[in-house]
Amino acid sequence: MSYTTNKGVRIHYEVEGEGPPLVLQHGWTQSIETWHTWGYVGALRDHHRLILIDARGHGESDKPYEGSAYALDNLVGDIVAVLDALGLERVHYWGYSRGGWIGYGFVTQAGPRLLKAIIGGSHPYEFQPPDLPDSSDPALFLRHVYRLYGGDFDQLPAEMQKKFLTADCRALAATAQPRASQEHLLASIAAPCLIYAGEQDDAVFEKAKQAATQIADCRFVAVPGLHAPAFRNSAAILPQALAFLGKPH
Repeated sequence: MSYTTNKGVRIHYEVEGEGPPLVLQHGWTQSIETWHTWGYVGALRDHHRLILIDARGHGESDKPYEGSAYALDNLVGDIVAVLDALGLERVHYWGYSRGGWIGYGFVTQAGPRLLKAIIGGSHPYEFQPPDLPDSSDPALFLRHVYRLYGGDFDQLPAEMQKKFLTADCRALAATAQPRASQEHLLASIAAPCLIYAGEQDDAVFEKAKQAATQIADCRFVAVPGLHAPAFRNSAAILPQALAFLGKPH
């Protein structure tokens, strides 16, 4: 396992594959492992050097309980700390859901470190987190979260359920902070972007499509499904993502 530190918070990351560097940033309640489970790593590692990062509060990274620890500049700083640890000056970025929201922060706050960005299942506008159940009951908490995003926790493979139930749900609840709009920054994004969302993802689809119109060099792609199923159906986006990343700019 590899770790680096940002402002005293230890961040876990893994590196796999060969080629131009590509950061993969998972969504809320997820971890590096989900990129493996749903076929992304297998499809990408022959084309890219993958930098998979456990966001703070998730996976093997540290899990602060203070909501302030999850400010967007800290999350962007975690990615920059990993890049610095690896000696990488510029990278491609791919994030989904909360990882997509972090991606909007990365492209606006750390633009000189970016080559191209893929942002899925997320929008850059103001967001208020949903009411959450008591985090002391992991099963109740995770079932509620999965229902919010069009998934069914009980339908996940048994081993995956077991893994998720070991999560620190108090930390996950602390990560669910209000998000300020980044709309005023979209026009300043110079890097090529690909934004996509599930066609039935009512909370995200139209807003993600709108964001794509506010970025100078951006393409929007619709994929089938609700929020969580759209991520699990990696075959729907991987061909377009690989073509986008491989296209000279």
